Amino acid sequence: MVVLLLLAIAFWTYVEIVNRNSNHMTVRQKFLKAVYPVLTGYRRLFGKGTKILVNEKNVAPVNSFYSLSIQLNNGNELRFDSLKGKKVLLVNTASDCGYTAQYDDLEKLYEKEKDKLVVIGFPANDFKHQEQGSDEEIALFCKKNFGISFPLAKKSTVIKTGQQNPVFSWLTDKNKNGWNSKQPSWNFSKYLVNEEGVLTNYFAPAISPLSNEIEKAIDQ
Repeated sequence: MVVLLLLAIAFWTYVEIVNRNSNHMTVRQKFLKAVYPVLTGYRRLFGKGTKILVNEKNVAPVNSFYSLSIQLNNGNELRFDSLKGKKVLLVNTASDCGYTAQYDDLEKLYEKEKDKLVVIGFPANDFKHQEQGSDEEIALFCKKNFGISFPLAKKSTVIKTGQQNPVFSWLTDKNKNGWNSKQPSWNFSKYLVNEEGVLTNYFAPAISPLSNEIEKAIDQ
């Protein structure tokens, strides 16, 4: 019993150290952030949540990516025709997920590659109700805990329903993007579009934004 108590104290001390700069986080969010490296390593080791799809034939979209637009978290509109000439990484996100710490990796990737890459987060409450906050709460959470500076879309639905975000409708319908019908498997699924508006890759949630696979795809 004493050993278990000491282990629990040691683990919680680790959790607090990991979250020493965190603000407005619940106990669950602190715990998930602390165990994220273990979760990702386990899933990669056993091949869970690591699916990667590639547009090997460079199939062009049927409907133009640049005809799309979104309403941002702050109420402004982002027209995708303004993104021509840059790669775009589109990610469905959540604040209460085992992969939420990927916000930090996404920000690091964005800062590193911002001359040629735009990252856009799409907060959604589609998987186990892990994004229940308002747009204002999401923005505060992301800014305070991860210093997010890349665009966040207004909270929406990314899975295939009658309310699916039009961007994710395009990303997950081969009759629109030309080849891919893979829906997000969980929060932090990632879709990469190249400088010409062609969908090139799908990366499952366990693939870190800073992984060699994503870095290689951005450099191509």
